[in-house]
Amino acid sequence: MESFNKLQVLKDQHPRLVVALGMFDGLHIGHASIIRRAVALAREIEGECLVFTFSNHPRTVFAPASAPLRLSSPRLRQQQMAALGVDLYMSIPFTRAFAQHTAQEFLALLQSHFAPRYVVAGPNYTFGRQGKGTDRLLVREGAHYGFTAEICPAVLRDGRPVSSTRLRALIAAGDLTRAADFLGQPFTLLGRVRHGDQRGRTIGFPTANIDLRDGYATLPNGAYAAEVIYNGQSYGGLANIGNNPTFAGCNRRLEVHILGFAGDLYDQLIEVRFLQKLRDEQKFPGIEALTAQLHKDKAQAQQIFTRLHIG
Repeated sequence: MESFNKLQVLKDQHPRLVVALGMFDGLHIGHASIIRRAVALAREIEGECLVFTFSNHPRTVFAPASAPLRLSSPRLRQQQMAALGVDLYMSIPFTRAFAQHTAQEFLALLQSHFAPRYVVAGPNYTFGRQGKGTDRLLVREGAHYGFTAEICPAVLRDGRPVSSTRLRALIAAGDLTRAADFLGQPFTLLGRVRHGDQRGRTIGFPTANIDLRDGYATLPNGAYAAEVIYNGQSYGGLANIGNNPTFAGCNRRLEVHILGFAGDLYDQLIEVRFLQKLRDEQKFPGIEALTAQLHKDKAQAQQIFTRLHIG
């Protein structure tokens, strides 16, 4: 998949484009349905699928205090797009200047830069100044700008559309089962391993430490069974989110003990897929009590990994 982080003209080198429009934060099953339809249309016309999106939520520009927490990092979102078959991915900054485009000017921009054959979006997609461009306008005006617009129906759960807002609430509540249903896969964090305090290795549970980024949705503090993906290989893992209250002076972080792995992961990217919560965060009276609980966590997690054929 070819990626772009600024607006570029693609129509000359890519003359048969199908464009998928949306924020696609979290890439839940509603988003995936839009992208899969765009990819299918691209294959039908022997063309290519382009996802056109923004690298930041519009509210970060106009109302930063109320901007929603992000559900996935740019790198993870890009990785998931590629897995869905997207050929071209353009994620540009949303700015005050860009926000001044009227709905008609936005459609003209699509024509001048991409000349798409089809444009695919969801039923709640809006565009143009003050969001005045709607799905109906996209369908009605598409022919004038040289494309056919398709609006994918919402994907429902419990009689209501799957949405990033609902997904954030599930993650904040630690409801991994329903979050996985919304996502079509476990809730996942992708991060780079940094140097930690190295306490874990002294008790037989070395951990890969990943900073939790401000502005991103995270699960409640606690211990979790997780699948860890590194270098294309799947491992079982014990993941802990929290401040490690048994020891003083620890910032909130994600720590993962990877079962059956031996090697140096510093500065490497790992993918952590949360499967099931094992317990809430606890403060232990000492290292012995902590170690005993970690062995219990490991035994419980092993049952989950065996059932799911992980590791």
